[in-house]
Parts: sequence; C-alpha cells; structure tokens
Amino acid sequence: QMQLVESGGGLVQPGGSLRLSCVASGNIFRRNAIYWYRQAPGKQREFVATITSGGLTNYTDSVKGRFTISRDNAKNTVYLQMNSLNPDDTAVYYCNLVDRAVYWGQGTQVIVSS
Repeated sequence: QMQLVESGGGLVQPGGSLRLSCVASGNIFRRNAIYWYRQAPGKQREFVATITSGGLTNYTDSVKGRFTISRDNAKNTVYLQMNSLNPDDTAVYYCNLVDRAVYWGQGTQVIVSS
C-alpha cells in the first residue's frame, strides 16, 4: 500500500526558507512523477511543482526562481526547497503521486508571517 508522508512545514518570517519532504512507502515511487500542491485557506488546491522519474521539473509561475523540487530515489523522498517565502505562500502543502490510483499525503502546514 502506497503512503505519502509530508514534513518540514512550520512558521517562518517573510523572506525566510523552508524545506519540505515527502517520503513514500511502497515500490512504485521510482517510476512515477511526484507533484506538490498547496491549499490556502478558503481557496482551491493548486499545483506548485512536479518532478518526473527522470528528474525533469516544472513549476507554477508564482514560485519559479524561489522553489526547487528534487528527489532522492534511494530514500524514496521528494523535497521542496522554498526560499524567499512571502505571505501568499501560506498554505497546507501536499505531495501527490498518480499510478493505478491517486495518492495524497496528509499535508504539512506552512505559515509565512511576521
């Protein structure tokens, strides 16, 4: 059974940085792209970044140049390095994998506030 577990969220001041992690159980991690989404209070969940099994990346425009997604297949882990955070980045961040089913983690809260 595939499970995704996010961690690394917290409270950070504007301009600060956080690194989120998404650890996957199961043996389908390596052959799939992994996605990061976020959901701010009162808003729909939105795409943030993705990385393919081969390491190709893509980002939503609002985070380009500030966020970096990476993966360590040996650790079944995907990271989201977030720099120059601003209050608009406040959200619950989720990782996602689509294989024969759609898998979501439980989310990790990021709050950017002074």
